[in-house]
Amino acid sequence: MGKYANAKFPYEELEVWQYSIELAEIIYKIAKLFPEEERYGLSSQIRRCTSSIGLNIAEGKGRYSKKEFKHFLYIARASLYELSSCLELALRLKYIDKEQYGTIREKAFQILFMINSLIKSIT
Repeated sequence: MGKYANAKFPYEELEVWQYSIELAEIIYKIAKLFPEEERYGLSSQIRRCTSSIGLNIAEGKGRYSKKEFKHFLYIARASLYELSSCLELALRLKYIDKEQYGTIREKAFQILFMINSLIKSIT
């Protein structure tokens, strides 16, 4: 291994980023179980919006100003809202059960509160 193998990017220290990656992992595993006809539909959309949360947090942290970081946090939050809508549809279509729905929403709300707190802390 090289000398940077254990180095961390600044965003990796953010608990909200860590939680968002955990959530994305859960979603990717669940989306694999969606019907085949959803491969390019809801399954794809739910994976894109959930990965967008962590990606925008990371990109924002890598920007040069607090204003830009805040902007990307707003985008991450919007992706979280999109995920929530996708989850509701997946539940109604019975692609996920109520237990999965509840578990994912619990984690989503934790992330939402963390994003909101981070936004408020940036002046």
